[in-house]
Amino acid sequence: MTRNYSLPSINFREPKTLVRAGLGILLLANLVAAVFAFHLVGDSPADLDAQLTSAQAGFRAAQQRLNKSKTLIHNVELSRDQGDQFLASYMTSRKHTYSALGTEINKVAETAGMKVGNLNYTILDPIEGSSDLESLTITANFEGNYAQLVKLVNLLDRSPRFLLIDTLQVAPQPKGDILDATFKMDAFVQDDQSDRGAAQ
Repeated sequence: MTRNYSLPSINFREPKTLVRAGLGILLLANLVAAVFAFHLVGDSPADLDAQLTSAQAGFRAAQQRLNKSKTLIHNVELSRDQGDQFLASYMTSRKHTYSALGTEINKVAETAGMKVGNLNYTILDPIEGSSDLESLTITANFEGNYAQLVKLVNLLDRSPRFLLIDTLQVAPQPKGDILDATFKMDAFVQDDQSDRGAAQ
């Protein structure tokens, strides 16, 4: 035998029903508030603050690394520019090696008041670790007094041709205060890459 069930009818005008509905709504609101209060859904404000602080610290560290890299790149570029300027200023071009060095030595000797004797050059010797620099040894004889010799040494030391005095031998002449001086100097020659490319 089938039974018929009927749901009780709800009258929303009755005070009991209204109170029950209000209590149900309040209960639902409390449940939603509890979910957020106990961080059951999403990150809490404290977690978000911690994530923000961590992200800011990471950003600052990355910015410091970037600034260090920029400084390093700037220093490398500055060093390269200064190196190029040094080579252009103080290294003799291979194409003009002997004439430039001879002119410089004669000019320095004339300024110091000394007479230039023989100038002998060795064969160009490649410098290890460099693709375009070579060294050259010059043996030069001079004649003059002590004061002129001192002036000559100072002028050679400041020469724009970057002449390095390796050895110096001095002997007095039999008469007077005239000295014979023999200098052994090192000079550095830069191979002109454009000339090399044109020759090839």
